[in-house]
Amino acid sequence: MLSSSPTIMLPEVEIKKTCPHISPKCNQRKETATQNNANQPADRVWIRPDLASKCTWQLGAPVSQSPHSHQPTATLPNILPSILNKIGNTPMVRLNKIGKAHGLKCELLAKCEFFNAGGSVKDRIALRMVEDAEKSGILRPGDTIIEPTSGNTGIGLALASAVKGYRCIIVLPEKMSNEKVDVLKALGAEIVRTPTSASFDSPESHVGVAWKLKNEIPNSHILDQYRNPGNPIAHYDTTAEEIIEQCEGKIDMIVVGAGTGGTITGIARKMKEKCPNCKVVGVDPEGSILAYPKHLNETEVTRYEVEGIGYDFIPTVLDRSVVDQWYKTKDQDSFVVARQLIRDEGLLCGGSSGSAMWTALKAAKELGEGQRCVVILPDSIRNYMSKFLSDKWMVQKGFSSQPEPVSKPWWWDMKVSDLKLSKPLTLLPSVSCQKAIETLNVKGFDQAPVLSSEGQILGVVLLKDVLSAVLAEKVKLSDPVSKLLSKQFKQVRDQLGVRTYIIGGNPCRVVVGSLASQARGPGALGRPPDVKSAISNARIIIIIITCVLYPIMLLANCFPLETLFATSTEPLPLLLG
Repeated sequence: MLSSSPTIMLPEVEIKKTCPHISPKCNQRKETATQNNANQPADRVWIRPDLASKCTWQLGAPVSQSPHSHQPTATLPNILPSILNKIGNTPMVRLNKIGKAHGLKCELLAKCEFFNAGGSVKDRIALRMVEDAEKSGILRPGDTIIEPTSGNTGIGLALASAVKGYRCIIVLPEKMSNEKVDVLKALGAEIVRTPTSASFDSPESHVGVAWKLKNEIPNSHILDQYRNPGNPIAHYDTTAEEIIEQCEGKIDMIVVGAGTGGTITGIARKMKEKCPNCKVVGVDPEGSILAYPKHLNETEVTRYEVEGIGYDFIPTVLDRSVVDQWYKTKDQDSFVVARQLIRDEGLLCGGSSGSAMWTALKAAKELGEGQRCVVILPDSIRNYMSKFLSDKWMVQKGFSSQPEPVSKPWWWDMKVSDLKLSKPLTLLPSVSCQKAIETLNVKGFDQAPVLSSEGQILGVVLLKDVLSAVLAEKVKLSDPVSKLLSKQFKQVRDQLGVRTYIIGGNPCRVVVGSLASQARGPGALGRPPDVKSAISNARIIIIIITCVLYPIMLLANCFPLETLFATSTEPLPLLLG
């Protein structure tokens, strides 16, 4: 029997032998899809991704009683029929340094899922869902596959679609990396981005938009990784079997991240059947609600940078009854450990691999010599070249410190708020798109901050976004600009030296904060005449640009610093104070 961990364990009474979603005690979400949609607008047709599970899996029941088809692990021929045959049979690698560096006594192994054809563990479920849909007659030649995803499932589906000839539309939140988008486009997928801030049950979320498209496009299908039984079954049939075979049945602990929950559910169920003494540890980022007991999810964090794990709802396929213990992870720990895996072990893995490894380094302290811990590394570094692999990105997000320069210019430790900058043109949310376009063109600006009548910062309107939305008939010229706000800005209080390091030699668009009462210049377009002092009491946005900031600022010994700023041509909203 394994010794208990210092982290809170799942109560004995809650670890059931059947799927928790079919027990009213564990889950009261018994609505049918029709009942669940009763409170939604009449024209909205969708199926919630967090419906109660109807899975009949029971520990000890023979596989022959399963209503699903199961597949044995495949033996690869010398020449593969297609790249889809390179999904699965990923290597198990011994980690020789990182465990010892953190004081572990047990053997530490990594299941490297980034060796799948599409670069992630999600290739397995993508192929399984497509093949199941083909066998059942749901998916036919010429049909369209639509999927809401954080990216990796989309890449797997786009890969399968490219090989099999389906049209593929992927809906993913804006938070996801540009590298994922580029890979999806290269595979021929069509991309739709949705606001990261939209809750899963909002019509604007990636789930809501996917269902809207599905209802509009003939012969289209959402394979729905959140509810599709092929998701956990793919890992039950293949991933878990590979792990058991590679380890010859000797596994004392396995650490798995949870997103849709299919990976951890499928692996954990198989472990409970074949390696009952193996402890299953779940990984969930702070800001997500997948961990159990519920109080583990209590936090003030509302946004996390790590991709591919965590959700703001409990997916239907997630069976938390087979997870023995949960750990919550922080972004900084995840990215630092991921970079350590790359540097010390040579494993070119992604950020969620760092989350899993950080958890393993904590959880496996209870294991001794001769025992073994397996960690699932879900995806590769390919998707995050401009994110946690970048030193500047790590500094910008506050996950690492800026290296000290050999010598500092006189302005290095100044804050942007120390500069005497002119007040910009600002817009009220009621200003029409037509008026905004006209004003921005006349003034020569490509963006403008939007403030409420009380002076509260609501966001930034980008000229290119307004023009694109009008041309695509997403908005009318008479619609208010409030429909097209960009809220992707962040308040930071760094010195100019830190900002310069992050900017480097690239053209940069910076939005800085200054007290309007100290500013000079135009004021708010559309401001009602009775509002006189509200904006002067607010923090407002000033848009500035530097092209090769560092060399130019070195010239500030000869010129006033504020004269070096002009208007950007490509916006990247960032609120500085």
